[in-house]
Amino acid sequence: MRLPVERAMEVCPVEVAVSVLGGTWKLTLVKHLLAGTRRFNELGRLVPLANTKTLTRQLRELEEDGIVRRTSYPEVPPRVEYSLTESGRSLEPIVKAMDSWGAEFAERYKG
Repeated sequence: MRLPVERAMEVCPVEVAVSVLGGTWKLTLVKHLLAGTRRFNELGRLVPLANTKTLTRQLRELEEDGIVRRTSYPEVPPRVEYSLTESGRSLEPIVKAMDSWGAEFAERYKG
């Protein structure tokens, strides 16, 4: 488990959730993985504002925290797929609620 998550466990469950999911693009990645397994470049196209370095770091952290599963296939060219673990799938109602809330908020404040 990552040190920030361990520290958050000493404070409050909300802080644990923020520590695991509160990175740049993490919830968006989880949202896209709820639809099924994706390859790295596919995720990059779905989150075009995320640069490769950030995407890699966030996926690694989600994998380390048990939210995402990374499967590497010994092929040429190499194929790597990302999917949600059971723990990651359990985030579905939270992500859907946040997606709805975010859409309503954005609609309310469109100029």
